[in-house]
Amino acid sequence: MPATPDRVEATLVAIGALSVLDPGAVYWAGRLTLCGGPEDVDRYDAAFAAYFAGEQPWVPLSMSRQDPQMAAAAPLDSDTGDGDDETEAPDLTVQASADEVLRHRDVAGLTASEREHLRRLFALLVPATPIRPTRRRRPSLQGPVHPARTVRRALRSGGEVTRLLHHRRRARPRRVVLLIDVSGSMTPYADALLRFAHAAVRARPMSTEVFTIGTRLTRVTQEMRLRDPDRALAASGSAIPDWSGGTRLGEVLKAFLDRWGQRGTARGAVVVVCSDGWERGDAALLGGQMARLRRLAHAVVWVNPHKGRSGYEPLTGGCRRPSRRSTPSWPGTAWPRSRT
Repeated sequence: MPATPDRVEATLVAIGALSVLDPGAVYWAGRLTLCGGPEDVDRYDAAFAAYFAGEQPWVPLSMSRQDPQMAAAAPLDSDTGDGDDETEAPDLTVQASADEVLRHRDVAGLTASEREHLRRLFALLVPATPIRPTRRRRPSLQGPVHPARTVRRALRSGGEVTRLLHHRRRARPRRVVLLIDVSGSMTPYADALLRFAHAAVRARPMSTEVFTIGTRLTRVTQEMRLRDPDRALAASGSAIPDWSGGTRLGEVLKAFLDRWGQRGTARGAVVVVCSDGWERGDAALLGGQMARLRRLAHAVVWVNPHKGRSGYEPLTGGCRRPSRRSTPSWPGTAWPRSRT
């Protein structure tokens, strides 16, 4: 593209004023500053998709007609030029709907290129953090009247109340605890779940805890605080001794509550259990620990990667709901009050 130094400088200024992690903002910042005319839009789209999305560069008709040298330098899907119209549309469709296709695909069935695209999407992910109100208050334009501040302001003006000062409760991020199953049945999903955990820790490093569960309980919060996601996953893999092993959810959950949860990690927190529910131990023990966890935590969310499949039913020992006629394996009301 005929990108002159002044256009490159304008692009850097525009990106600096926007969010670098927003692909749409980066796209339009470059398109509005680097493209000098309609003939440059196709070239810019091809270069942007090839660099940021990892797609194979394609040559549009406008480029091949106006600039033969650039058209010859870029790879074509077909050897002849007669089928340009037929091969161009499928490439455009794939580039425009890659994120939408990944959104409705099972992570376990992704190809190598799709996994690479998914890793780039995780790098741009900023998970929302739940907020909780605190007892401390801060000045605000709305809310209840602050009597002390209002009286002090009135004393400075001769005892006449000229303005009512308000305050409201301060908000703090609520602690999020991620319990990720890394057993053999969860191996196809472990990489994506750990990358999501890394994005959550990157967004709120001081209020997010990450544990892996299987046959043992392993805290990997320190490893997840590394900025580079690949280094964080490599360090976590070295720290996890039971990768692709068995599953003893009840015993591991009891160890978490005895050592971490009861002492404050799970109190008032949002606990997310990422597991398919396969339990080789006693399901009654798992039910008792889930009820205990529900009494400590603000909310318990059980994420099952198989739930999105058609015809799924919770038949595993850790996810099966008790029958009303039989003895319940989940004591109390912990399961109905939790989110699935």
